[in-house]
Amino acid sequence: MSEARKIQVTDVILRDAHQSLIATRMRTEDMLPICGQLDAVGFWSLEVWGGATFDACIRFLKEDPWQRLQQLRAALPNTRLQMLLRGQNLLGYRHYADDVVSAFVEKSAENGIDVFRVFDALNDLRNLETAMAAVKAAGKHAQGTICYTTSPVHTAELFVAQARRLQDMGADSIAIKDMAGLLTPYGTFELVQAIKAAVPLPLAIHSHSTSGLAPLCQLKAIEAGADRIDTVISSFAGGTSHPATEHQVAALQGTRYDTGLALDALTEIADYFRQVRKRYHQFESEFTREDISVQINQVPGGMMSNLANQLKDQNALERIREVFDEIPKVRKDMGYPPLVTPTSQIVGTQAVYNVLAGERYKTITNEVKRYMQGGYGAPPAAVDPALRKQAIGNEAYSDERPADALAPEMDKLRTDIGELASSEEDVLSFAMFPDLGREYLQQRHDGTLSPEPLLPEDSGERPNSAIATEFKLDVHGETYDVAITGVGDSGGGRRKLYVSLDGMPEEVIFEPLNAYVAEGSSARKQATEPGHVSAAMPGNVVEVLVAVGDRVEAGQAVLVTEAMKMESEINANIDGEVSAVNVAKGDRVTPGEVLIEIVE
Repeated sequence: MSEARKIQVTDVILRDAHQSLIATRMRTEDMLPICGQLDAVGFWSLEVWGGATFDACIRFLKEDPWQRLQQLRAALPNTRLQMLLRGQNLLGYRHYADDVVSAFVEKSAENGIDVFRVFDALNDLRNLETAMAAVKAAGKHAQGTICYTTSPVHTAELFVAQARRLQDMGADSIAIKDMAGLLTPYGTFELVQAIKAAVPLPLAIHSHSTSGLAPLCQLKAIEAGADRIDTVISSFAGGTSHPATEHQVAALQGTRYDTGLALDALTEIADYFRQVRKRYHQFESEFTREDISVQINQVPGGMMSNLANQLKDQNALERIREVFDEIPKVRKDMGYPPLVTPTSQIVGTQAVYNVLAGERYKTITNEVKRYMQGGYGAPPAAVDPALRKQAIGNEAYSDERPADALAPEMDKLRTDIGELASSEEDVLSFAMFPDLGREYLQQRHDGTLSPEPLLPEDSGERPNSAIATEFKLDVHGETYDVAITGVGDSGGGRRKLYVSLDGMPEEVIFEPLNAYVAEGSSARKQATEPGHVSAAMPGNVVEVLVAVGDRVEAGQAVLVTEAMKMESEINANIDGEVSAVNVAKGDRVTPGEVLIEIVE
């Protein structure tokens, strides 16, 4: 019998668990009261930051994510704090210049992060180099990460080679990140055994329970030599989240792999979070349950719930199975990228466009175009040449590291945000999400920050801002349960209405009629002529590319809109002259409206 090997545990309750199950909505006020008990458990680390926490803090909770980190650092003095970092993407959806990456890592370390789990959506390890070097320069733990997926090109040999490269970069440990729950128990054993035989670094296993196999995969990983597992307190475990901490601790108790963690302390923490979870019941979704079909369509659980919400916005939820069927086809066309942020959004949104348009690639998002130009790095396999031609035409493709083409950005970012930023951390928040970050900082300056309201629990006090009105709505023979959970002000005369539709949270924005068109005009008319330019999907105008009097050609981009966090160009249908522009940057648009008019 081999000698005892204590298994270390990273608990993800303060980050990935609530991102996976309640749309990243847990507020800092619900984290701090339990930190003393979490700190006393003896976890190897607690994952507390990264992923979608930055976005959710600023967009929905109106919290400063840096302040959250500072508060958690103070409340957890004895435990390593860990974050998830998307390599050159940091916490946003594009690649940032090297000076932004270095500055972000430096400030994250200063504010309390000890362990940086660094990954790239394509496993293009060139996109990890700057972040890994910055982590090492800060004197922190650099965890080089491999995104696990399956395809004809993703083999154990490939993953072993990537682990060796991460070791060469100075990685202090290796993580296998199974974001979709695609690992199988015996496949896990073989992969871990191969990596451990080649790379003498601690190895962590991060697997979501989407398929129901993650607990078994972790046990087989431990038998094969894994040193650390990611788990979560049971009240936030299972489904698209992770194996339960207590269950894995109990399974290993009394064996040579005993974690040394106390079950009674964990049980008390689980009781606390069980009550906390009730506060956020409006964000629960049927799409976060365990579903073995992930082994077929390879759609991560968080991606499933996002797609469901996106299709509901298009009144097309009944077509979600078509989208699930389309996703593997788009993924193959794009060279089998792993489905993790941002590639999961890129592939998923393109699949939605393909299904709803009734024609594959009739509309191609700007992110797909950028991907096809090499803007995210090298795809794992060759992309479909016909799709690349359709997406970028004769535009150049670069096989260089994408960030090599980016000039330093920090000075420009400081100038652009100006006095709204009171610290370097504010500048970096603005860098992650320019429009959203500016709006947050402006609201903070104006004293108008207001978090989205929470739907009241069945018992207890109701928040003043969220007095629910419930009713049934009959549309075309279908009955919907609707609960109005709160209202808010979006600025510019726009009002937010928070509702729950058949138990799913929704946010509806109402605008005054004159928000759509120039003063004195009526609401936008519907497109009826070839020269009427309209959008295929609801969204927001990001940029207007033409003005009245401009000559345009059929196929020329005249607008850029954003829908489902992805940008798309809207093109002219005919040659002619622009006779009217009915939109401006920031306007909300819906399908069929005349946005731009062109006359031959």
